[in-house]
Amino acid sequence: MRQRDPLADSPELIRRVYSYVAYRLGDGPDAEDVTSDVFERALRYRDSYDPSRGDPLGWLLGIARRCVDDAFREPVRTAGATPDRMSGENVEAEAVERLTVAAAISRLDARAQDLIALRYGADLTARQIARMLGLKTNAVEVALHRTLARLRPDLERDRESRPEPPAGASRPAPEASASPSGK
Repeated sequence: MRQRDPLADSPELIRRVYSYVAYRLGDGPDAEDVTSDVFERALRYRDSYDPSRGDPLGWLLGIARRCVDDAFREPVRTAGATPDRMSGENVEAEAVERLTVAAAISRLDARAQDLIALRYGADLTARQIARMLGLKTNAVEVALHRTLARLRPDLERDRESRPEPPAGASRPAPEASASPSGK
């Protein structure tokens, strides 16, 4: 019997892998390049996918974790591109909020950053993360809870130290960004 193609639902898989990678590296060309590397490796090793060991997303995220690690070992590249989408919201406040969250996450250890990226970037449940990392679901839930507890004071301190927005601009509600993705 022929096994299911692990890349059959590619648009959804690409979105979730990119989200994970962007959480680890930041949005933009570097995340796009790493996502491309993930799918290039997946295509090359497609025959090695074993559905009894997990779903295709878990397999791809395992590849993505290695690709992100490789990207961290490479020299830093500077991107000259500007984003090609405009926000209808207050761009300045949105950018400051994203940078604040990124800075707080960057102060975490690599394991905590990976957990945050898997949970909020790849949108995996604690059970899926546990299966992927070979941990118990409760251990993942506790680790995520502790990681978010470490992030909150940094986010609150950074938010309080920001200057007031100009008149007419709205500051995001504190509870809107209690978790890194606002979920």
